[in-house]
Amino acid sequence: MVRDDAGADDLFRRHQAVLPAWMPLYYELPMEIVAGAGCVVTDGEGTEYLDFYSGIATNILGYGVREVREAVQRQLCTGIVHTSTFYLIRAQVEVAERIGRLSGIPDPVVFFTCSGTEAVETALLLATQYRDSHQIISLRYAYHGRSFGALGVTGDRMWQGRGLSPLRVAHVRGGGRRRGELGSLDDTAYVRVCAEELEETITTSTPGRTAAMIVEPVQGVAGAVPLVPGQLGAYKEVLDRHDVPLIVDEVQTGWGRTGQFWGHQWHEVTPDLMVFAKGGGNGLSMGGVVGRREIMSCLPVPSLSSFGGNPLAMAAVRATIDYIETHALPAHAARVGDLLIEELRRNLANEPWVREVRGAGLLMAVEYAQPGSPAQPAPQMAEAVQEACRRRGLLVGLGGTFHDCARIMPPLTLSAEQAREGARRVAAATKDAREN
Repeated sequence: MVRDDAGADDLFRRHQAVLPAWMPLYYELPMEIVAGAGCVVTDGEGTEYLDFYSGIATNILGYGVREVREAVQRQLCTGIVHTSTFYLIRAQVEVAERIGRLSGIPDPVVFFTCSGTEAVETALLLATQYRDSHQIISLRYAYHGRSFGALGVTGDRMWQGRGLSPLRVAHVRGGGRRRGELGSLDDTAYVRVCAEELEETITTSTPGRTAAMIVEPVQGVAGAVPLVPGQLGAYKEVLDRHDVPLIVDEVQTGWGRTGQFWGHQWHEVTPDLMVFAKGGGNGLSMGGVVGRREIMSCLPVPSLSSFGGNPLAMAAVRATIDYIETHALPAHAARVGDLLIEELRRNLANEPWVREVRGAGLLMAVEYAQPGSPAQPAPQMAEAVQEACRRRGLLVGLGGTFHDCARIMPPLTLSAEQAREGARRVAAATKDAREN
């Protein structure tokens, strides 16, 4: 097969012709990434970039990781890429055993899917069947995926579309208290308000039997907004009183990204169901749900995921978990994340357009607002900063309910020097955007 070496501008035109307009691309002239090593990627024009986005938090170890590559190659050499879940898959069983142990959930059962969206759909299916209810409680500013049910529980208007849903959904307060009268509350007071709101929602605004509450420990798409310390625990106490299962969405926060293996571990809470995806395969498609046996076993009919837990993906997941544990990457993410956020805050301290730098571990964001009007988002500034970062050899994402955040999610193998260099580039790009 002859390689098509057409440039990025031609590839962009072809993309527009055959792919949907609602699938956005970054940058005024979108780029093609063709190679990578460690935390650095190369585009089709030969330009190198320090990657602070890692494929939306998915290339969690970075690029060209020998251990993962060799594990995938060994599986390819067997000739078996797919068999389906109607047959035993040794790697699937072994990975399920490990995820079950890592989850901390008593008597865990695991079901594998191909993506975070499919994992969320599965968790919603199980919870609604188990509780015989289609009532779900979610958080404002939440994002849980692109499918019908996942969009229904999403609390971010940018992603909700027309708001149609197969579920009845009530949204309660998320991690952010930066706007409105609650902005002046300390953590203890805010947690109390959140718990009282959840209690009132369950007792007055739901039909008497709630299927589940779904929560991100750090609201990633909203702009890396962590739940307040104690907030998830307070929610769990209310849920337990009403026998409502807690679903924790670890799609972006899992595998060590926040500085613990799972984001909910910062809150010392054990969920009833947990969904995972993204970084677990270091780029290979994977996802799943782990949960209490009685909930995971409640479906009255057979079900499966044709490609979920396939031998190739499970080889990558097994090698990725090995690498994370062998190299103590959650602790590394906590240390380098602290350094990175400190450097960002120091370098951006005098920038009038920067409202806040926040996050947990190596999941963070820089929020931009109008100078002198911190309640007025500045999405145009965030977009300009992203473009300027690219010109300076750094890839960052965009996010925030108002599209006003530069999202920063580098591989967990990021070095201290790369963290410092990346922070310098973000600061320089912010200055570029301000002056231009």
